[in-house]
Amino acid sequence: MYGFWKPRVLGAWRVPASGPVILAVNHAHNIDGPMLMGTAPRPVHFLIKKEAFVGPLGPFLEGIGQVKVDRDSTDRNAIGNALGVLEHGGVLGIFPEGTRGDGDFASLRAGLAYFAVRSGAPIVPVAVLGTTGRDGREESARRGRLFKALPPLRGRVDVVFGDAFDAGDGSGRRTRKALDEATVRIQGQLTAHLENAKRLTGR
Repeated sequence: MYGFWKPRVLGAWRVPASGPVILAVNHAHNIDGPMLMGTAPRPVHFLIKKEAFVGPLGPFLEGIGQVKVDRDSTDRNAIGNALGVLEHGGVLGIFPEGTRGDGDFASLRAGLAYFAVRSGAPIVPVAVLGTTGRDGREESARRGRLFKALPPLRGRVDVVFGDAFDAGDGSGRRTRKALDEATVRIQGQLTAHLENAKRLTGR
């Protein structure tokens, strides 16, 4: 990540130095996950769609502890592996929007709330900005792209970590209503962080 681009990491100190934590990341480009893996202060285990585990990339992703997930079904094996990461005090990375989109946290799935409420792990919101080429600076640098689908070569990418927060209401309830309420709380926190990150970075 540092070889091809110029990441600027802000607020990394907000990630707890030890213990389980969930990094909730906006997802607008395919390199958002690798960018976070390369810049986070702790090793990150991402939930990654099974389609990415093809060819030599499969053993590599498994070797660095990434979690394969089948998005077309309730993948209990992936759920168990993800909870295992948290139970062992690790860092779980999740794209709460479920798939790549506008990266604005507008549509959250319940998976993030489930993992947070079930494990009790705090959530740290993360905004990755500058990977899509949608602002003026990135558009002007379009000719500097190594490949058409990638951000401009040596372009600046901002990775902004927010304050950790608890998704649950403190009751420990894991009912559907409790998860729905947690999802609403999470969305509010993530959206506010993204807005703050844009103001901070001028994106």
